[in-house]
Amino acid sequence: MYPSDYEFDLVLRTGEVGRFRPIKPSDAADLVDFFDRLGVESRYFRFFRAKARLTDEEVEYFTNVDYQSRMAFVVYLDEMMVGVGRYDAQEVGTAETAFAVADDHQGKGIGTQLLQLMTAYARSHGVEQFRAFVLPDNLQMMRVFRNSGYELHRTLEEGVYNVDFPVALSEDARSASDRREQMAIAASILPIFFPRAIAVVGASRDDASIGGRLLRNLMAAGFGGTVYPINPKAKHVQGLTAYPTIGDVPGPVDLAIIAVPARYVLDVARQCGEQRVRGLVVISAGFSEVGGEGEAREQELLNVVRNAGMRMVGPNCMGVLNTDPAVSLNATFAPRFPPRGNIAMSSQSGALGIAILDYARRNNIGISSFVSVGNKADVSGNDLLLSWEDDPATDVIVLYLESFGNPRRFSRIARRIAAKKPILAVKSGRTSAGSRAASSHTGALASTDVAVDALFRQTGVIRTDTLEELFDIASLLASQPLPAGRRVAVVTNAGGPGILAADAIEAAGLELPEFSKTLQDALAEGLPAEAAIRNPVDLIASAGPAQYAHALGCIGESDEVDSVIGIYIPTTESGADDIAEEVMKVSRRFAGQKTMAAVVMEAGGTAASLSDDRLTIPVYQFPEDAARAVAKATDYAEWRARPQGEFPTFPDFDLDALRSTVDAALTRLEGGEGWLEAAEVERLLAAAGLRVPRSVVATGEDAAVAGAAQIGTAVAMKVISDDALHKSDVGGVVLDVEGEEAVRAAYRQVTDAVGVAEGVLVQEMIGGDHEVLVGMTEDPSFGSLLVFGLGGVFVELLGDVTFRINPITDLEAEEMISEVKASRLLAGYRNVPAGDVDATREALLRVSRLVEAVPEMTEMDLNPVKVLAPGEGVVVVDARIRIRPVAEGWSPELADIPSLAGSPRSIVESAGDRS
Repeated sequence: MYPSDYEFDLVLRTGEVGRFRPIKPSDAADLVDFFDRLGVESRYFRFFRAKARLTDEEVEYFTNVDYQSRMAFVVYLDEMMVGVGRYDAQEVGTAETAFAVADDHQGKGIGTQLLQLMTAYARSHGVEQFRAFVLPDNLQMMRVFRNSGYELHRTLEEGVYNVDFPVALSEDARSASDRREQMAIAASILPIFFPRAIAVVGASRDDASIGGRLLRNLMAAGFGGTVYPINPKAKHVQGLTAYPTIGDVPGPVDLAIIAVPARYVLDVARQCGEQRVRGLVVISAGFSEVGGEGEAREQELLNVVRNAGMRMVGPNCMGVLNTDPAVSLNATFAPRFPPRGNIAMSSQSGALGIAILDYARRNNIGISSFVSVGNKADVSGNDLLLSWEDDPATDVIVLYLESFGNPRRFSRIARRIAAKKPILAVKSGRTSAGSRAASSHTGALASTDVAVDALFRQTGVIRTDTLEELFDIASLLASQPLPAGRRVAVVTNAGGPGILAADAIEAAGLELPEFSKTLQDALAEGLPAEAAIRNPVDLIASAGPAQYAHALGCIGESDEVDSVIGIYIPTTESGADDIAEEVMKVSRRFAGQKTMAAVVMEAGGTAASLSDDRLTIPVYQFPEDAARAVAKATDYAEWRARPQGEFPTFPDFDLDALRSTVDAALTRLEGGEGWLEAAEVERLLAAAGLRVPRSVVATGEDAAVAGAAQIGTAVAMKVISDDALHKSDVGGVVLDVEGEEAVRAAYRQVTDAVGVAEGVLVQEMIGGDHEVLVGMTEDPSFGSLLVFGLGGVFVELLGDVTFRINPITDLEAEEMISEVKASRLLAGYRNVPAGDVDATREALLRVSRLVEAVPEMTEMDLNPVKVLAPGEGVVVVDARIRIRPVAEGWSPELADIPSLAGSPRSIVESAGDRS
């Protein structure tokens, strides 16, 4: 079957958007036209001889592939075929590959993108190695192979290079792909942020209208390029010559701002495509946000945009702005233009975007660029992250999110960028109906918000609860160095605020160290005898500029703290300004070495007083706000400094046994969906290297007695029934059973506890002082979520659990264990002996690998998992696993393709969306 899952819109090195898809028999005419447009040298490099035309037999062979051993992809730009890549299997695990790219489109990265797409497809179809035959003069093709990051093995035979390379995605190949993606996306969005000429379609003489405000804001901001108002009913708009259509504009246009009724937007977009406009910002509403016809209209608009190779912000958005003086772009209808700064922002809500820009201006928060993404039909938050990754004007990235279009791609991009630049996010929907009917402990504990928290924790994104908190933290990160540690000093002229700050600091997990005698003596030399000098430093109410300068100077130049919070309550009308001047003077001595925050407990314009060309100290109104900002910055600094962690492999992991067990279960289950039988669960766990107790399934009392005798120790007896998913809740479990009569009585007890019993699991009784839960549930947007926590019946009662999005590294497994409050018990606490923490961590990693290897898995509960004494390992005492078939054509290799939002067959890069 035609693999429609492999249709993608990919961005080229030049910023153009190409449509990549498998070849079809109906492409025959386009293939002939493509060949005819190839130059003589390109034909020679491809066929190793002068070739005038393709024969009918060749056309049929090239366009009729079996999508298995023979595969080909084509690339279209402006609805014209410009590239072809193919492979043919030659022997087991090896395929010969070849490419051709139209002469006038070479150097755009088409061949590299084709190679990435073909290797991803080949990996999912049993191909392990590509082989290419390349003429020595074909430097372009050799460059494609070399730049792709694959390990090449090249030999020269009879004047032709034989190039072999594995198609496995190595770290070098992934890094090269990530870099190509970043450069291509940034290039494609450049005309939106840095246009030379803008057309405002729907420009109006009415200042109160959207089109009127857009044009007025463009002019008021001092846009450095040319502005063309488009209005078929006016010759002049706001003093500028107007044009009936964009086709009537006398010069080239980079960016079109569209503010016309939804029914006209498609025609306008087509005209923009015809005029080679590079970017669109569609303000108009009436698309997918209204459902029904609006969704179809939006998809048609996206097709127009993609076919023309344009990029689009919106529709249903507020616009974009760029404060760079070379551009001074305000293509929004917001009433205020923010000051220039180093914070880039994206908002999914247009109305909220207006409030955000207003807040930024009132609080002197500098913005580098701002985008209201609207419906995110094309340009998404992921694209903006990539464009800001290497933007020299942006040091901090701020996001307001209502949804994720592609969480797995966000994870991959954000993790890399957050290692260089802080990303802050307000994600709405914490209290929305994220819970869903679930039949496992893990499913009941998980929610959409849990998944978001896990995603942000793993990627280093700083999550905030409110917009005010977001700006508090952003201001600190944009102006101050990251804290070098968790030690904080507080300097205040009032005891009450100092106590509030101390409480907030310790509540946030920071330290308020008592100063050494040396530092206290230094402080005492310049302060009145009544001052407190231990930390917090209370200068008393009469403190003036000299006292603040002395205290801050002593603390700032010491090595006993990492961050300093200065608090001032004005005692005179001019006191705040005098203090601010002295604080700035002394702070310059240790700027860049200590993280500084100020608290001025008055309503006024002091914020501007703590900023100059060399230094900015963020100002907060209350001590708790400053403490929270410093704490978030410290947590982020620690995340950046930590090692990345590794994804370990296990030599004893039996993939063949896993697949055979799952395939057999899919055949057995009606519709291929349901809970695995106890024996199937045991086989899966054993194949993953997870230890389970010896057990026997008994369907009668005599069989239970025989099974217990075979095990030879005390046993646990557990009913097997669809009526008892949580067996202990209904009395379906009896522990520590010994002797024939006890076994018979326990059999009757557990089977009588349910309506229909399929049998009883007679299981070796496992001791141990610790029980934990390891589980997995499938989130519809984020994929597989792993959970770890306190086991047994206390899981849902106490909720002492932590989540991560799968897969996890060895470092993340350690973090999951340490984050659970009960983890102190595993290390040994009072009279409770220690458990095998190393084996617990390994069990988490093995479960992570198991979930990756079995994409059919939707729910898993390993509860309880007995943690034995150190060195003795862990044992999975009870387990349930639910599976379902994956959608036809789904493959994990799709996650490697950097497709744009709204691709012809949009694939969210997570196993959770495979159904």
